[in-house]
Amino acid sequence: MKRIGIECESIENDTWGIARIITKLLEEIARRPELQKEFKFFLYFKSKIPDYPYLNNPIFHKEIIWQPLPHKSFVLYYYVFLPMRLWFSGLDLMFFPNYMLPMIQFGTSLVLLTDDIYHEMRSAQQRFHHRLAYWVFGYWSAWFASRIMAISETSKKELVRLFHINPNRISTNLLAVDTPHHGEKKSGRPFILYVGQAFPRRHLKETLLAFERIAPEFPELDFQIVGTDKYAPPLLPQLKDEINKKLGAERVRHVSFATDKDLATQYATAKAVVYISSREAFGLPVLEALAYGSVPVVADNAMSHEVLGEEGFFVKDPDSVESIADTLRDMLTNEAKYAAVRQNAKHITEKFTWKAHADRFIHIIRTMTNA
Repeated sequence: MKRIGIECESIENDTWGIARIITKLLEEIARRPELQKEFKFFLYFKSKIPDYPYLNNPIFHKEIIWQPLPHKSFVLYYYVFLPMRLWFSGLDLMFFPNYMLPMIQFGTSLVLLTDDIYHEMRSAQQRFHHRLAYWVFGYWSAWFASRIMAISETSKKELVRLFHINPNRISTNLLAVDTPHHGEKKSGRPFILYVGQAFPRRHLKETLLAFERIAPEFPELDFQIVGTDKYAPPLLPQLKDEINKKLGAERVRHVSFATDKDLATQYATAKAVVYISSREAFGLPVLEALAYGSVPVVADNAMSHEVLGEEGFFVKDPDSVESIADTLRDMLTNEAKYAAVRQNAKHITEKFTWKAHADRFIHIIRTMTNA
């Protein structure tokens, strides 16, 4: 029986990003009793084991990594005490989904890596010690991980280009979209939806200014934001209030968090979902828009076309308020294209399932542990 370790700190308190990927992967593994004859998965946590039903499956062994201090430090957990614990674990493979490989980690390792970390190393918005950690341990992953897992072919190409990794060391495992649930459409004013953390490369500021520009042409249309303001300094509250004041009504709304049920309803009801990101390793809101019957408005780049093909509304210049406004106007008036995107949505989303993601993950670890 193969002993596979998975670093799980991300799911202790979060449901976004890496936490979502790990949650969906573990849920899929828990649904497959036949895997118990082949694998035992050892799940490692920093502070607590969350109370998720799927974690009660006997295929999982769960462990909180001991630390000597009352305050549970991520730095000590991830870079010191976790790899020290792994020295004595007898694992056949350890999966690190958090982009970074500890320097004192030995044995076979699989690291999820995206090109985002390369840019975070150089971002002035990141604190110095975060940039340093990304630089040291991100490059350590690129150089010394047994295998890299990328989440798209576009991201894999960027990893090869930026980190000079041999492409044969990288396995692509596409992400997936959730099966729609509780996504009942609500009546009321139509709206455009933005979901996700907001920071410069996702161009929410420019998108809001574009909405302000077209809003008088579509007086029944609103704009809803779900996600945290990660601009430095934060700008959404002031920008939202300024736009609403100019438009003479509360047409832009912002909440930092929504439950899965509420978010599903938002997706199902939205006229469109905007995710105009200059750079993404994947970009789940794009697929989620299609899955719930909305249409995506995205940047015209390789990642968008890898996921959507031509089924979406593409912004030629994400930095341009005018370009975004033109694309939003096209989405709102081009009824034939809008209907075609919705009609073809299922042919796209059925390619991106968590079952297929888990299948590829199992194939990767089989390949690595049977070598």
